[in-house]
Amino acid sequence: MKGCQNKCMAGGCSEEATKYVTESFKASDLIITPATTLKEKPDPTGLVFGTVFTDNMLTIEWSSASGWEKPCIRPLQNLSLHPACSSLHYATELFEGMKAYRGVDGKIRLFRPSLNMDRMARSARRMTLPCFDQNELLECIRKLVEVEKEWVPYSTAASLYIRPTLIGTEPSLGVKKPTKALLYVILSPVGAYFSSECFNPISLWADPKYVRAWKGGTGDCKLGGNYGSSICAQQEALELGCQQVLWLYGEDHQITEVGTMNLFLYWINEDGENELATPPLDGIILPGVTRQSILDLARNWGEFKVSERYITMSDLTAALEENRVKEMFGAGTACIVCPISKILYKGKHLHIPTMENGPQLTTQILNKLTDIQFTRLPQ
Repeated sequence: MKGCQNKCMAGGCSEEATKYVTESFKASDLIITPATTLKEKPDPTGLVFGTVFTDNMLTIEWSSASGWEKPCIRPLQNLSLHPACSSLHYATELFEGMKAYRGVDGKIRLFRPSLNMDRMARSARRMTLPCFDQNELLECIRKLVEVEKEWVPYSTAASLYIRPTLIGTEPSLGVKKPTKALLYVILSPVGAYFSSECFNPISLWADPKYVRAWKGGTGDCKLGGNYGSSICAQQEALELGCQQVLWLYGEDHQITEVGTMNLFLYWINEDGENELATPPLDGIILPGVTRQSILDLARNWGEFKVSERYITMSDLTAALEENRVKEMFGAGTACIVCPISKILYKGKHLHIPTMENGPQLTTQILNKLTDIQFTRLPQ
């Protein structure tokens, strides 16, 4: 079998999997029929995340009977789905989030897209959706961005958000592995999460009654179900005057993620060391591309200890009482980094001194990553 990079088993796809997978689609077969009526490009300074879309999209259909069809770039349009579509009833779907940047040299680049393709393949395997060649999909995405190159903002404060999506389109109410699927990619220009004059910290609500993910679940995959089920807790956090949820796990209230972001804590640890810590990838943490980039940068700097370790709320409260906490921030594709200033936990507001400390490290990470993304520094 060619093209399957899902690593279904050590020796390749299992016999059962081959019944549902044929040779991957090829970027060389791409059919391009672009939109003839083009929309006006928006002012990048006034963009609201995920509300404006480009003129074209990429679609690739799959079925167990015929495998992958030829990829197509066509005008952005609504999808036509059977009312019994499995993704609508049983959430057999996944997505990715990545960006294209127009560098200061005028060239357009994607930021570490192979990491997104790796994660998308893992999510597809978890959802029993069809395997695909990651390099072929990435090349198709590059072609789509090339077609839509004028939608990549001419700005170092904005970028083009890329949303690859894979959904099961099985027209049946049976709870089973889909025999039909649709892979599509849409694009949306987005502005900076923070303005250049403002780096506002957020407040968090931490309550163990809501759990984002659990061992053996799907927390390490980028599935829509993980996000939809978080909205109720997010709404309650807003009603309590907080902007995001700090997700806890286990009886010891392990800190896992913040909203839809990975979490980092810069502190003086129990051994008196300056340490940048983030929870380990143990199956309940999403392996974020920004998360990995921050770890790579910090380890390369060699200025402090960098750890993937468990942190509990008791660890955090003890460190706050002993003035050992320096900065705390979320990290993700949308915002890159987001400083944290307050946590509502067990009816008490815990003050996090992120802003009092600069925030020096948070700002340094933001500047370094954006310098790379917009080619102000070598990659």
